[in-house]
Amino acid sequence: MHVTEFRDRFAYIKRETERVLLGQEEIVGSTLLAILAGGHVLIEGVPGLGKTLLVRTLAHVLGCTFRRIQFTPDLMPSDVTGGNVFNPKEDRFVFHQGPVFTQLLLADEINRAPAKTQSALLEAMQDLAVTTDGVTRALPQPFFVIATQNPIESQGTYPLPEAQLDRFLMKLHVKHPPPAVEKIILRNHAQGFQPAHLESMQLAKAASAEDIMAMRHALYSVRVDDGVLEYITEIVNKSRTHRSVYLGASPRGSIGLLSAARAHAATEGRDFVVPDDVKALAGPVLRHRVILHPDAEIEGISTDDCVEEILREAKVPRTAA
Repeated sequence: MHVTEFRDRFAYIKRETERVLLGQEEIVGSTLLAILAGGHVLIEGVPGLGKTLLVRTLAHVLGCTFRRIQFTPDLMPSDVTGGNVFNPKEDRFVFHQGPVFTQLLLADEINRAPAKTQSALLEAMQDLAVTTDGVTRALPQPFFVIATQNPIESQGTYPLPEAQLDRFLMKLHVKHPPPAVEKIILRNHAQGFQPAHLESMQLAKAASAEDIMAMRHALYSVRVDDGVLEYITEIVNKSRTHRSVYLGASPRGSIGLLSAARAHAATEGRDFVVPDDVKALAGPVLRHRVILHPDAEIEGISTDDCVEEILREAKVPRTAA
């Protein structure tokens, strides 16, 4: 698949998804970009902003198998991965697959389950496999997780472990739609739109699992010059030495920024990465990988503030097309 075909297919998928998700163009685009870059997405926002609707719409448009896990405080790891159940007819234990055995997994309100259950996704997200009772089973391809969470200040939530946060390629913030868009949403509901019945929208199946794998493979042809690699390295290293940062991004963050920049270049129809591709995605890729000093948090400094300052200080390389 050539990058121009990649760009056109990406635009088609995004356009179909935005027929349902009004006023959330940035979230839709970033989520799609992360999926095609081979990563997982954590979406944070207060209830009622369409996070779950986004994932259900993507499952339809992308033509992927879809399962949903509603995370609750009493959810057990086996409820995610599955487990062995004794079959008296066969006189043996038989493995019953959990909902993680799908292509698109919605981990809804992931921060409402304790760390033990959240960690059940770690192996699946990193190694694309699940190990139970000493047996490792591969997950379907492509496999990607889109997790939603309410802000940490909400009642009855648990902060995600740093190891799990690092497995997400991007963390995205959903904002309220502007009044003009909200009025259109109200008009659509007044005319009978039901989010539970997406088939009424007659959405096109804009891609298939095979198309997604082909688009992911196409990104390997996107060229990355040494200057851009140095730029990414400098940004991530500055995240570790910034005065407000207690712990900076890991090498997984560098790799994630590289993958996301490649995907961004392809969506623009280019077969080479430029510094602007890196700049555009540094915030979503790094914001959840940076831990601030307590003093910085007291002063009201955010991780996004730190990333923006790092981008201003990092030396932008010259690249040749």
